[in-house]
Amino acid sequence: MRLSTSNPPGATAALLLLATAPAWSAESYDNCTGFIDAVPAVIATQGTWCLRHDLSTAMASGNAITVAANNVTIDCNDFKLGGLAAGSGSQATGIGATDRHNVGVRNCNIRGFNLGIAAKGVGSGHRIEGNRLDNNLVAGIVVDGENNLVRGNQVLDTGGLIGSNGTVVAIHAAADILDNTVAGVFSDSDGYAHAGIVATIPGAEVRGNRVRGLVAFLSYGLFTSASGVTFDGNRVSATGATNGTGIYGAGVLTFCSNNTVVNFDAAYTGCEAAVDNLTLPAP
Repeated sequence: MRLSTSNPPGATAALLLLATAPAWSAESYDNCTGFIDAVPAVIATQGTWCLRHDLSTAMASGNAITVAANNVTIDCNDFKLGGLAAGSGSQATGIGATDRHNVGVRNCNIRGFNLGIAAKGVGSGHRIEGNRLDNNLVAGIVVDGENNLVRGNQVLDTGGLIGSNGTVVAIHAAADILDNTVAGVFSDSDGYAHAGIVATIPGAEVRGNRVRGLVAFLSYGLFTSASGVTFDGNRVSATGATNGTGIYGAGVLTFCSNNTVVNFDAAYTGCEAAVDNLTLPAP
């Protein structure tokens, strides 16, 4: 049998496509002001500060990364910032800022801290986007101040602080809270209410979020005590009958529309205006 050395039909075109296709490139660090190569670290100069490899620590208090200036972005480039070595009694925070403005945290994989990301105190303009937070003990994301945005994050398996029966919250933010996934909120000894998402600022938009897997004495999928909050297009679900409320509003200019709540004792409470919401199973 003669073996042909010519290309089969279509092969030439395929080879040309392969030759002209762009190659996958490594992560770009062109926009990085500097790099965080060890923790604990203090960032005192504005700009974009990047990770270029995984980082971990056994510190049980303080911040692994402290933002000590305004106009700082932490970009982890999908690398990990880990605090699991401190154990389930840790009081440490992964990335922390106090009384700062325009702090951004993006593309971070943060796990094993008491608080994953915390921008506390008087501040504004924070953007927490595209992060994955898992196995943090009390909260994944905490944001104070005003004019903030929390968007497109995954907050998974929040809880488990040893000896605590206090409240556990995946996202607790004075912000517009958009398109996040919360899965798993629990504690070492359930005796308090837990929540997937808490919106703390009047007029906030809480939209397009997915919340599931709350395990607590009393659970709230979405919660606010502030006026003028809009809950729109959210999906809150539990695998079985759950003690608590799917969406809990302040009752003062709280707008609930196009949401779905599954398997909570009360689907909606405190919605002054409610349109096109769905409850399963139907009461």
